[in-house]
Amino acid sequence: MRTAITSLALLGILLTGCAVQTETTSSGTGGPTESQPIEAPAEPLDLTGEWKQTNSNSADSYQAATITDSTITVDWVNEQDSARALYWAGTFEPPTEDTTHYEWDSVNDKAQTDTALMASGDDTKTFTYSDGVLSYELTAMGVTMTVEMERQ
Repeated sequence: MRTAITSLALLGILLTGCAVQTETTSSGTGGPTESQPIEAPAEPLDLTGEWKQTNSNSADSYQAATITDSTITVDWVNEQDSARALYWAGTFEPPTEDTTHYEWDSVNDKAQTDTALMASGDDTKTFTYSDGVLSYELTAMGVTMTVEMERQ
């Protein structure tokens, strides 16, 4: 009899020692609970890469941007002439969380833009990312428009 009690006690210890690492949630009806895997935290929004203007009036003349981990460069592109001209070179502050909307003020790198004929003379430029579209205001020859770009 003593060995039966010892065996039952040992079995009880073994069964309670096995734990599953999942969160359980209740259905709220007093019914059984279901297991939910624990999700890893979301990565911050990544905007690095190549971007191309989507709202240009010409298929072969547009603006294109390159975003690195700390800079953004925007060029005027003319495919017909195989030409590129600098419009903006500035800072980029990457997002620190996963989001569908992000905005930052880029500080102009005057060492690059001061010698470029087609470059913006603004000290800062506000860039906005929202639901897959990168946008900013551009003023040239007295006309202001909002440039919209998508990742390539």
